[in-house]
Amino acid sequence: MQMRKLGKSGLEVSVLGLGCMGMSYSYGPPKDRQEMADLLRAAVKRGITFFDTAEVYGPFTNEELVGEALAPFREQVVIATKFGFDLSPNCDPRGMKGPPGLNSRPEHIKLAVEGSLKRLKIETIDLLYQHRVDPNVPIEEVAGTVKELIREGKVKHFGLSEAGAQTIRRAHAVQPLSAVQSEYSLWTRTPEKEVIPTLEELGIGFVPYSPLGRGFLTGKIDENARFDSSDFRSTLPRFTVEALKANQTLIDLLGRIAERKQATPAQIAVAWLLAQKPWIVPIPGTTKLHRLEENIGAVSVELTSDDLRDIESATSEITVQGARYPEHLERMTGR
Repeated sequence: MQMRKLGKSGLEVSVLGLGCMGMSYSYGPPKDRQEMADLLRAAVKRGITFFDTAEVYGPFTNEELVGEALAPFREQVVIATKFGFDLSPNCDPRGMKGPPGLNSRPEHIKLAVEGSLKRLKIETIDLLYQHRVDPNVPIEEVAGTVKELIREGKVKHFGLSEAGAQTIRRAHAVQPLSAVQSEYSLWTRTPEKEVIPTLEELGIGFVPYSPLGRGFLTGKIDENARFDSSDFRSTLPRFTVEALKANQTLIDLLGRIAERKQATPAQIAVAWLLAQKPWIVPIPGTTKLHRLEENIGAVSVELTSDDLRDIESATSEITVQGARYPEHLERMTGR
């Protein structure tokens, strides 16, 4: 497996990471714990060294799974986790109709880190992200708190998720950021406008989540797809019947290029991301070994400058239908 450095931070990871959320959370009922532990270990054996989790996934159970499964490989892997949601007992998301509220107050960050360290069975968090920017806490305070945690040896690297360009600059001035994680794919290209140029200027790595458009870019989801109420795609505007039908033109494009390259649409979607910048590391998630192997296969797909031009030209004529989140969640992004 090839390796990449996340910006100028010196943090080196496999060119492809593994998003672990769906093993415990959001995409239907939690999967079998032993099967998911086996999958995580299979990923390590295939060269993946970068694993992404968060305390809110479950909540808590995903960190426990990742910690237990990866304990034998601690020296080989980089584990990223996140803080920023209020998961206190009186705000338990399992009993809530909506998402938990935000909380990035310094004392809360410190408590969250202690919990994550225990669940992950580690002494230091390799990469700690603020999950969503909290408008009630200045980002300088957040960055200052993480700076303290780095000084104490509890955290190695600092990151932000779904932050806007100005927030990135302000945080980076207090504690240098190693990575920013946001949704980025052929059907979500918002970061190209301001975030990616800012990261390039500051020397910060970029970690795209949902690089396969929550499964849509695999070509296996069409307007006939139906999602269980425990699958959060059932609430997303981009996964309505109308939007899925309208967005099929993007799948047709990926299919044509995949055929030419003897690859799958999913592999083209990931290869496209890898070709954008040498400091981009996508983290596709999966719960299936054959999908993991398919995603790893994307690393070997070489898109020429002509291929990239063709993709750019074709996608410029496609307007993706549907917002990526319902309005209340959309408001939490790009701050």
